[in-house]
Amino acid sequence: MSLFSKLRPTLTPYCLLRSTELRNKAYSTVTVINEKRKQALEGGGKARQESQHKKGKLTARERLNLLLDKNSFREYDPFIEHDCADFNMDQHKVPGDGVVTGYGTIYGRRVFVYSQDFTVLGGSLSRTNANKILKVMDQAMLVGAPIIGLQDSGGARIQEGVDSLAGYADIFQKNVLASGVVPQISVIMGPCAGGAVYSPALTDFTFMVQDTSYMFVTGPEVVKAVTGERVTQDDLGGARTHTEKSGVAHGVFVNDIEALRGVRDFLTYLPSSNHARIPQIECNDPIDRQDAALDTMIPSDSNIAYDMKEVISRIVDSHSFYELSAHFAGNVLVGLARLNGQSVGIVANQPLVSSGALDIDASVKAARFIRFCDAFNLPLITLVDVPGFMPGMNQEHGGVIRHGAKLLYAYCEATVPKLTVITRKAYGGAYIVMSSKHLRGDYNVAWPSAEIAVMGASGAVEIIFKNHKDKALMRKEYKEKFATPLFAAKKGYLDDIISPRETRTRLIEQLDLLKDKVLKNPLKKHGSIPL
Repeated sequence: MSLFSKLRPTLTPYCLLRSTELRNKAYSTVTVINEKRKQALEGGGKARQESQHKKGKLTARERLNLLLDKNSFREYDPFIEHDCADFNMDQHKVPGDGVVTGYGTIYGRRVFVYSQDFTVLGGSLSRTNANKILKVMDQAMLVGAPIIGLQDSGGARIQEGVDSLAGYADIFQKNVLASGVVPQISVIMGPCAGGAVYSPALTDFTFMVQDTSYMFVTGPEVVKAVTGERVTQDDLGGARTHTEKSGVAHGVFVNDIEALRGVRDFLTYLPSSNHARIPQIECNDPIDRQDAALDTMIPSDSNIAYDMKEVISRIVDSHSFYELSAHFAGNVLVGLARLNGQSVGIVANQPLVSSGALDIDASVKAARFIRFCDAFNLPLITLVDVPGFMPGMNQEHGGVIRHGAKLLYAYCEATVPKLTVITRKAYGGAYIVMSSKHLRGDYNVAWPSAEIAVMGASGAVEIIFKNHKDKALMRKEYKEKFATPLFAAKKGYLDDIISPRETRTRLIEQLDLLKDKVLKNPLKKHGSIPL
């Protein structure tokens, strides 16, 4: 008999005992894990979740469930807890530590997300909380996928002191490194105050929720203490303030549900990264569709306004224009649209607001959008009807020269396909700035109604023919020469003069022609844009 056979009766009970111990230990571990996972799912507890609902707000996880495709979310670090022992903080540990992070899909495309949980210590940012956010940002850049942050936080966790501030600083640094690499979207769904506002400000697009979200560096109480001014949170930093006055936010939604649906739709226009292909969807709008209404869109009197939004809607694919910053600097329109199913960036003067003249806010609004499109290889379509830069002491003292130069810089620097259509006025320096042929424009055309000149007839005659007796005659002669695109076309500054109804077809043809365009700027660390 072998030694093993002799020992087997002794070993068998031991093996059974050991196996039972392992099973019991495993069962105990699973029980603890399940309990911790349950705590993470509950966040700050049902009472605080109900408080969120009473304020018209969803919880962090409810938001992710609506934002992402069904059952696509995979969470990172649900068991992480803060390690702060000061101020009795060891009694306030919740798995996940106030932010839900991970990845999922939107219409089948991967995105990385983080959703701050206001029910856990007010969604305040801790060192471990920041580490979770940094992890998804790193992963997003690694695989080339957009980052979406759902902001709902009271700011830095005071009990952690400089650790929480360091967490914010690390996030800001990561925002900058990710800029131009992957799209970054911030959705403000609650409070966002102090240093917390700078991460959304560094991202590409910021959206807010009406009545339940706000952003400010210093709150109403601080403002009152320092300046004596009494102001509400909403007036100081609510959605209306930032979409109409400051321009910090690019859009506002009526509630959480509409915000998350809107972001889902918006993401369909964006490439996943700076190396990804431009989104292309099936187009049921004919390429050769000609809209006869465009032929009569421009009033015969050049002083009468018309709606450039209608022009855009008749050129791009049906119902595809997604306008951004619609209530800020309305004299220029920016947004994303589709031509033959391909995403493009739209920049256009709006004659209904200040005659479409460029001012400080319009220049900055357009410049930032152009630089985003260029960073992510989105072709730029520019529709021009601009009488010039806005005159006035406020504009000059406010630095319209410097801010206007930002727009000029953005167009000059852009290497993506640039297609420009002059619909009516294109006067002075504003003509040059609005993606003219001189700024490496790939395809510059005009409608027969275009007027390309240093200035309008009235102003020009007052300078050129100051002492002429028959100024009306001089205005007529000036208009005959410059109130037509022929002069510019003869010089080669226009590629063609086209019928308005064929604009869509021409633009789609050029996009196809330029799809493999390669243009590189001189090698340098970076330029010095006039910030």
